[in-house]
Amino acid sequence: MATCPECDAELDIDEFDVDKGDVISCHECGSSLEITGLAPLEVELIGDEDEDEDDEDEDDEDEDDEDEDEDDDEEDWEE
Repeated sequence: MATCPECDAELDIDEFDVDKGDVISCHECGSSLEITGLAPLEVELIGDEDEDEDDEDEDDEDEDDEDEDEDDDEEDWEE
C-alpha cells in the first residue's frame, strides 16, 4: 500500500486498477498524485518540480538585480 507524500495518509489503490502515469487525488489532503511505479505501488506529488524550478528562476532574477545594484554603487564611489 502506498502513502501520500504530502500528508502520509494510506492510499487505498488497487495496483491492477491503475497504470503508470495515471493521476489520482489523495482522499485526505486532496493533493494530485502521479502513479510512478506499480510493483510496489509508488506515487509522487504533481507540480513539485515545476514549483521548485519557478522558485529557482525567481531567485536567479533577484540575484541578478542585486548584482546590478552593487555595480551601480561601485560606479558611484569611483566618480
